[in-house]
Amino acid sequence: MDRVFIRGLKIDTTIGIHDWERRIRRPVVLDLEMASDIGRGAATDRIEDALDYETVTRRLEQFVSESRFELVETLAERCASILIDDLGIPWVRLTLSKPGAVGEGVDVGVVIERGDPG
Repeated sequence: MDRVFIRGLKIDTTIGIHDWERRIRRPVVLDLEMASDIGRGAATDRIEDALDYETVTRRLEQFVSESRFELVETLAERCASILIDDLGIPWVRLTLSKPGAVGEGVDVGVVIERGDPG
């Protein structure tokens, strides 16, 4: 199975366990690898036959920007579920990071893989 990727998707949201974090919006950054058979899209050169980056990006931007979670783990799981259950992507590796969470210049987060890589 081929892989399609989106890297550096920065979305402002409310996330954190501390009271002060619950009162502000801060960026999270998503890096995605998604299983996709690119053969059909390559053959027809039509977006209808390919994994549409814009659809994926807009769906995640909408969800993440409206969400309010305490843990990056929860947000990552929900994003993976959207990609698999709602958009029909069979496998995803999702890195979700929360820049500056434990200090200036420090990036923390999670990497999850869900679905069947094919």
